[in-house]
Amino acid sequence: MSPLDKMWASFIAIGLMVLASLLITFARNKTTGIVRFVLSLVAFLMFIPIFIYMVVSLL
Repeated sequence: MSPLDKMWASFIAIGLMVLASLLITFARNKTTGIVRFVLSLVAFLMFIPIFIYMVVSLL
């Protein structure tokens, strides 16, 4: 992989991390019940592609 591709992979990982953080913050402050659970679950599941992009950017 070229250094430019690694840079884009790291930018995608950072962007997804920010999105997951904002989603968790919104879910915990503004929602309740099943909506809160679903939003939190989506945010935590986003860590799978975040981890993959992070590993790709390191290799």
